[in-house]
Amino acid sequence: MIACLEVRTGGDPDDEDIFFTDLSPRDLSEVLAAQGIDVGRDAIDTWLDEAGIRRRQIRKDMAGGEHPDRDAQFLRIYELIEEYEASGNPWFSMDTKAKEHLGSLYRKGRARSSAPFQAFDHDYPSWADGVVIPHGIYDRLANRGHINLGLSRDTTEFACDSFRWYWNRIGKQRYPDATSILIACDGGGSNSSRKYIFKHDLQRLSDAIGIEIRIAHFPPYCSKYNPIERRFFPHIARACSGILFDSIKTVVGLMRKASTATGLTTTVNVIHRAYSIGRNATDEMKENLRLIFDDFLPNWNYRTAPMFGQ
Repeated sequence: MIACLEVRTGGDPDDEDIFFTDLSPRDLSEVLAAQGIDVGRDAIDTWLDEAGIRRRQIRKDMAGGEHPDRDAQFLRIYELIEEYEASGNPWFSMDTKAKEHLGSLYRKGRARSSAPFQAFDHDYPSWADGVVIPHGIYDRLANRGHINLGLSRDTTEFACDSFRWYWNRIGKQRYPDATSILIACDGGGSNSSRKYIFKHDLQRLSDAIGIEIRIAHFPPYCSKYNPIERRFFPHIARACSGILFDSIKTVVGLMRKASTATGLTTTVNVIHRAYSIGRNATDEMKENLRLIFDDFLPNWNYRTAPMFGQ
């Protein structure tokens, strides 16, 4: 039977061999019969299952590269988290989940229903009623997640507006004595470590809430290690699986139900502001930045203090 299966590694040279086949149990039965071995398809199906050879999805586990300062930055992030937890100051994991379309466009997953939901036979964005951009903020210490749903663009302004809304209505009530905030985030997208426009908007955010904000970016190719990716977003996806996003009200209701037996709860808000793309930091913006860059890996570690009285 093994001779009927192909062998390949999992992608990493250190991985164990993976046995696989693109043949059905019926096909395998016919192949074996041609070799003089009479085995029924039901018996083959049972053997495959017992051997752990079953239908599986490809897992996106392999990093696309590795930065030489990867481990050093991970260590720095963990040190900062310990420092903030010891001082009583909050830290948050922040990221934007993949954009979704509103309307009758197909969504993956299954839901218990008396009949299948009906969706368009093609997923043309022009057939959608709009977009929804979920920006997430995860408080790991409290095990609380928050989603701000944008209806426009995923921009640096949107990311900073999202955190400002969260802090003013939820964060500062939970941490009234905070003197500094740590945000752990990826190095790309709306909170890119390379874009001065993010740093400019971050400084405006710090001024608006009146608290120092420290940023620690995860190294390139390491977004999956951001706690929000493993401890919050999967539960959001599960709560919304297989159900049409026919209205923003539906999306809000589904995401608010994201929870776990270990106590995770979710709050959701909608940000209606329209955001423009293509903003870049001007020379004046760069000159007026008051950011303090760390001596250690300054591109990934920096903070901005508020200018009071503005």
